[in-house]
Amino acid sequence: MHCIRDNFNKIVTILKEILGEEFPVNGNLLRPGPKPKFTDIEVLALSLTAECMGIDSENYLFAKINSTYKGSFPHMISRRQYNDRRKSLFTWQEQIRDRLAKKLNALNDVFAIDSMPLEICKLARMERNKMGKDSHFDAPDKGYCASQNKWYFGYKLHCVCSPVGVISSLDLSKASIHDIQYLKDTSLKLDNCLIIGDKGYLSKPVKEKLWKENRINLETPMRSNQKENTKLPYQLRRIRKRIETVFSQLCDQFMMQRNYAKSFPGYKTRILAKISGMTILQFINKFIRQTPIGQVKYSLKYG
Repeated sequence: MHCIRDNFNKIVTILKEILGEEFPVNGNLLRPGPKPKFTDIEVLALSLTAECMGIDSENYLFAKINSTYKGSFPHMISRRQYNDRRKSLFTWQEQIRDRLAKKLNALNDVFAIDSMPLEICKLARMERNKMGKDSHFDAPDKGYCASQNKWYFGYKLHCVCSPVGVISSLDLSKASIHDIQYLKDTSLKLDNCLIIGDKGYLSKPVKEKLWKENRINLETPMRSNQKENTKLPYQLRRIRKRIETVFSQLCDQFMMQRNYAKSFPGYKTRILAKISGMTILQFINKFIRQTPIGQVKYSLKYG
């Protein structure tokens, strides 16, 4: 569990399997020119290894590699190069996460949808925030989290999750964006399925539109003052609770709420790496260890 090189090798093997025929012989996905000795696949694998082992500080990671594991990574690049290349590989990392999720969610047609607040700094410091200042679209803002009954400054993570706890799709938005806005976008990725949400997704026009265009059945609890106020069946409520468990795992094991990034590209890369790390551990549980998919804490203890 604590050997970075052993875990790194395991994850490199899985990445090669997932990419299949698209995996280049030299391991570099982006560079048409001279090929670096520390390949793009190794950059992605090191990022995922760190997240899977709970190492979310790059300063600690590189200090550990340069001291204890210097001989195990003879072609190791600098921290700056690692950061730059990891951000440039964002699209490939999302493709890998998506392929893992599709294998884990095969034949599944029931999903839960929810959002989670991502605070990047306290409200008292939001005027001094510099993240996303160069683009209004990428800039964080102030939003309200009803479940925690608090205002915060940052972003909102939107996720669609299967009953087994695998995140099928995700997106980041400003904190002030209402949950229903992301639900409108899910129709581009899903069809012929059941989606279960909380009261934040209650909208009759959106429900009718999803069913008409994509055959998506949206189920949400009713408000207490509605005439047709009926309680969701226990099985549906249980599925919806599963996504809350996933959010708790992301916060506790993968330290989702910590923010060391200085720019939005760096921040979204870190968020994706954490979710991808969790997905690859779920993949290990199901296809390698044959253990319950949600028990990701000790997934790397095999072989």
